[in-house]
Amino acid sequence: MNIEKSEKIRLKLKESSVGIAGAGGLGSNVAIALARSGIGKLVLVDFDKVEENNLSRQYFFRDQIGKLKIHALKENIKRINPDVKVEILDIKLSKKNMQKPFEDVDVVVEALDSAEIKTCFVEEILEKLPNTPLVAATGVAGYGNSDRIKTIHSGNLNLCADEEARSSEDDVLLAPKVCLMANWQANLVLEILLGEDK
Repeated sequence: MNIEKSEKIRLKLKESSVGIAGAGGLGSNVAIALARSGIGKLVLVDFDKVEENNLSRQYFFRDQIGKLKIHALKENIKRINPDVKVEILDIKLSKKNMQKPFEDVDVVVEALDSAEIKTCFVEEILEKLPNTPLVAATGVAGYGNSDRIKTIHSGNLNLCADEEARSSEDDVLLAPKVCLMANWQANLVLEILLGEDK
């Protein structure tokens, strides 16, 4: 292990902040990956509660069923890395104001469920926060075919995509694919914050 490089990364990430819209399958796993990596601050936005059927792919535990996801996720992050500053907002993102919670973060992560809300969120962030990189994901449903996943860069948008995947309404959501996509997103965040490792 390169100790000098590790320390340089640690210091950079400690000074960095990431906002995550959604604390479900993608958002909860992105948050955990970034907390383990040593991110300094996370801003988590969600309004939903943990349900039993979430446990197949989201980073929650059975004794957290019924809790607000952002509260449960903050608990889990603090158990892993108590040094992470975690700001939680129990709100449902509304059109024309979606950027508000993320105005002071270095990178924004889209981790929303609804295709319509995802699209609206991406458009608003790109328009209203033109200098803030956005990491989004599409094609999370299904399993297998990991080689289809790729990164698409378009200006400030960094998209983790499986363009051949069926929609979540037509397929299943299972931990391996969801977590793979979430960790791909987290890895993109690190690439943005730290630069590519040549």
